[in-house]
Amino acid sequence: MNMSDKPTILEADSLYHVYESKAEDGNVVALRGIHVNIKEGEAVAVVGPSGSGKSTLLKCLGGLMKPSAGKVSLDGKNMTRLTGLELVELRQKTVSFIFQEGNLLPHLSALDNVAQPLRHQKVSPKESKRRAMELMKELGIDHRAKGLPSMLSGGEQQRVAIARALITNPRLILADEPTGALDPITSREVLKLFKELHERDNVAFLLVTHSKEVAAFADRSLELRDGRFVAEHGTDINVDDLSEGRELIVDEMGTITLPPDILTKMGGPGRYSVSDLESGKLSLEGESVSAIGELVLANSCPACNHSYEESAEQRCPSCGSTRPMVEV
Repeated sequence: MNMSDKPTILEADSLYHVYESKAEDGNVVALRGIHVNIKEGEAVAVVGPSGSGKSTLLKCLGGLMKPSAGKVSLDGKNMTRLTGLELVELRQKTVSFIFQEGNLLPHLSALDNVAQPLRHQKVSPKESKRRAMELMKELGIDHRAKGLPSMLSGGEQQRVAIARALITNPRLILADEPTGALDPITSREVLKLFKELHERDNVAFLLVTHSKEVAAFADRSLELRDGRFVAEHGTDINVDDLSEGRELIVDEMGTITLPPDILTKMGGPGRYSVSDLESGKLSLEGESVSAIGELVLANSCPACNHSYEESAEQRCPSCGSTRPMVEV
């Protein structure tokens, strides 16, 4: 079956999220009108610089955080309208989460942490532990079954968290840097397991990542910048250089957000006229860019005064701020 013919398992429409703050800078807008549609059995990666809203997006899509505006539907049900208990039941039978921090229960052994989701589903303690040990063996951590999280290394904790996420046989896995705390060999083993689940069991994935290997596992990658999806990439994505092989996204409202490097090449913000328009082709000509002066990349970061010197970087390596353009 073609991916476009498959039913949708996760959909977000006009998703906004604002973190309220009394600081001098005011509120922080983390998500700005996100639209996304993930089909059953589809693996999608979300890539982009730190601070672009990736973790906030994951929590809103999984129903762990209520968005400020917009709608999220999981398995055809509008999560923003469900009661607390309905939402918990929907999540338990549909989706699992893997977070960078692991989020293990500190007072439970590794085995009990993995078995815990089955207990919530009324599976017997004996059967829960049997299935948990089976999965821990597959991930190479069965020898740490009795250890408390505080006794485990970061990589071991992450493998326990992955086992806990997989034990309920979810139809969708939402993961934030799932291999971030793992060594390269363990990382490949986890990705091999993900691939089996994806291809054999038709499990869908939404993975936030900076890893080339994780992005390559996905069917497509969405580039997030300042709370908006700006482009889509295929399986040959280079996460260290997102400027190659992009497909720019125009959402359902007709809005297009240009990645910073493309905006710079065009000459920066300004007014543009359409000089040529046909199916699949749009040509823009700057009208009044010169009237507002020539725009160039700032020499220093206004937030931390980092000096860019001759660099063409778009984001400050010291504080992560977007590099502004200034008039000359």
